Amino acid sequence: MFIATKSISIQDEIFILTNQRAAFWEKEKALVLSDLHIGKTAHFRKNGIALANHIMKSDLQRLSALIEFFHPEKFVVVGDLLHAGDNSDVDEFCTWKSRYPDMQFYLIEGNHDRISKALEEKLCFNYKSESLEIAGITFIHDFDKIRSGFQITGHIHPGIVLNSSVRNIRLPCFALSSNQLLLPAFSEFTGLDTKNLPEKSTFFVFTDAEIYEV
Repeated sequence: MFIATKSISIQDEIFILTNQRAAFWEKEKALVLSDLHIGKTAHFRKNGIALANHIMKSDLQRLSALIEFFHPEKFVVVGDLLHAGDNSDVDEFCTWKSRYPDMQFYLIEGNHDRISKALEEKLCFNYKSESLEIAGITFIHDFDKIRSGFQITGHIHPGIVLNSSVRNIRLPCFALSSNQLLLPAFSEFTGLDTKNLPEKSTFFVFTDAEIYEV
């Protein structure tokens, strides 16, 4: 797996965007991502829709590669860690997470994160809340128009349509505006929203081999 990177400045802080659907905050040594939707494949299987388990395995392999690449001290999920509560995929995630006992685990709760007390203990968070503020930057799952300051968000699963003479191509992206960094969905088993994107944004589109500005 190839990791392409693009450094950007947010509030005088360096963030490294990657083509693997995550960002790295250099100063805080934090791997930042959103919308893993762990348990989605198990939820579909439970409801009679046959899906291979390799989808989540692939997401966890990419996570491991990013951890080996950046050596983060913090793992920050900006909402929708889970998709449908507790199931066999969550067990597999917990087994994977146990390989990194020294990495602090932060969850900014998303609309899918219905987490019971028992499940919270199972996941072993270092921090869980509706928002998190570090150095004047707020992490929150969906953009809050009432808040001031810069926000790093998820929820939208942003994508861009690139037009060509052969066909139109839909690709995931980061969207950067004056007061927001919108993260792509980390899981590849998600749709793309190409319409509800922040206005006046710069888009960082990525493929398996590169990341470039639109």
